[in-house]
Amino acid sequence: MSAIPPIGTATLRYLDDLQPGDRFVSGEHVLDEAQILSFARQFDPQPFHLDHEAAKATLFGGLAASGWHTAAITMRLLVGDGLPLAGGIIGAGGEISWPKPTRPGDVLHVETEVVSVTPSRTRPDRGMVVVRSETRNQRGDVLQQSIYKLVVPRKPA
Repeated sequence: MSAIPPIGTATLRYLDDLQPGDRFVSGEHVLDEAQILSFARQFDPQPFHLDHEAAKATLFGGLAASGWHTAAITMRLLVGDGLPLAGGIIGAGGEISWPKPTRPGDVLHVETEVVSVTPSRTRPDRGMVVVRSETRNQRGDVLQQSIYKLVVPRKPA
């Protein structure tokens, strides 16, 4: 049901290949009710993630995916082809927010922009990249916003 590309299909970027303003767009993931319920049962068993009727009486006004489920899907989309970094996506901190709930039937994709690229002063083989990502649905609604600090290797000599 998902169009997430397999890992390794995009050209991998090193620190030296990146500059502020570079943009990446991931593949898509269709989120259905079964996925929402399965994730919630395992990791976030709250009524608004598990029960339509109970969710109606909350600020969500209906069944909503856990924000952590949206974050996990975001990570998978980034790893697929949404942020093709050599050495993988290695986090060194960040911020995350969920301005709107993720719902059954949403088709998610991630849009990422490089904010800054800083070579390490003490480790010549790597540096720090700050990226801003937005996870959006099929209508363009921003469901998750995040800023990540990532450790990215330099090109081998």
